[in-house]
Amino acid sequence: MKRSFLTLLCVTMMSSSAAPDDSPVSQPEQYCVPLANVVSAQLVGAKAGFVRSYDPGANESALPAVLASTAFVYDNALAVIALVACGNVNSAMVIGNALSEAIRSDRTFMDGRLRNAYRAGPLDQGPPALPGWWDDKQKIWAEDPALDGTATGNIAWAALALLTLHEASPQESFLADARRLIDWTASNVSSGNGFLGGFHGYDPQQVRLIWISTEHNVDVYAAAAWLSRLTGEQKYAAAAAQARQFLGRAFAADHFLLGTTPDGSLANGSMLALDVQLWPWMAVPDAPPEWRSALNFAATHLAVDDGFDFNGDRDGVWVEGTAQASLAYRIAGDHVRSAQLLNSLQADAAPSGFLNATRSGRVSTGLSVDPTKPKADFFYSRRPHLGATAWAALAALAWNPFTGKRVD
Repeated sequence: MKRSFLTLLCVTMMSSSAAPDDSPVSQPEQYCVPLANVVSAQLVGAKAGFVRSYDPGANESALPAVLASTAFVYDNALAVIALVACGNVNSAMVIGNALSEAIRSDRTFMDGRLRNAYRAGPLDQGPPALPGWWDDKQKIWAEDPALDGTATGNIAWAALALLTLHEASPQESFLADARRLIDWTASNVSSGNGFLGGFHGYDPQQVRLIWISTEHNVDVYAAAAWLSRLTGEQKYAAAAAQARQFLGRAFAADHFLLGTTPDGSLANGSMLALDVQLWPWMAVPDAPPEWRSALNFAATHLAVDDGFDFNGDRDGVWVEGTAQASLAYRIAGDHVRSAQLLNSLQADAAPSGFLNATRSGRVSTGLSVDPTKPKADFFYSRRPHLGATAWAALAALAWNPFTGKRVD
């Protein structure tokens, strides 16, 4: 039954979004099958667990210690949404159950937050473990303060994943846990003029991130608006309205600014990010028409080779972002450009079927690994990536993760 469903979607995609040349058209199964396979391989027999975000690259014998056991919440939330879109609700529920368990049980905080990452694999008894590694030089168990922290956008993406599962399964706890996440957001990171970045650092004393991210506010808008539609509760409508108001503030004539600095002023206009140009109008169905000019802005300032870079330095193709752009063009009605970008991703597939995060060795973001410091040291490297593969599945299926619906 599932294969028939996917085959029907493949036929639909081929007929409606074919590229103008004879290049092969990406089919959803190219990405749905690897996503299902990784859940089966890493979480075999488990009712709840997280999937590791990266595999070693072609020239690596092992992952760096900070990634070796790391399952990013954002990547796992995307995998949940993509698996539901693929028609594989059972696999999606294994990760969804892990998100729910993490919301309800934390080693330090009892307020319903999630961390930015968890240790990959089936869940054991007790609070889900955080990523870490043995530092032989210092003879200590080491953790990363960014992974231990809580980014507002990751909270919202987990809520979107749980809402997607709620619509696909009869398990009512998914709705309750999505509500708890957005309730936490409203209580802990609302500034009244947009939602702050979150928290950073080691337990139990973490640093509040007082800057505002445009991307985070897109995510909160989408999850809060969805909850408002489902529940009719004013608090969710108010949260969505606050996030949307900030998006309007961040729009600068033909593109979106990254957010604000800690003092509340808008970020430098030279700092660009691809997702910030695409997500606001993808997530807001009744967005002002001028917001879509950000797509043309991205094509002018962020396109590289036959894909898109993360930022404006154009130092390489960011595969996840190129998949996002494919879906964005589909939403914008340009099926030809959407298919061209999607087809280009076939060259990025590793033997497992996962897509590499980048096409070249590494791609800069202009952002910092430590969100409390200005150093631009966050890079994507050419490794098979759960998040990139999930976005490709969403693009191939024309599934909007912000609304939980197919585009057409």
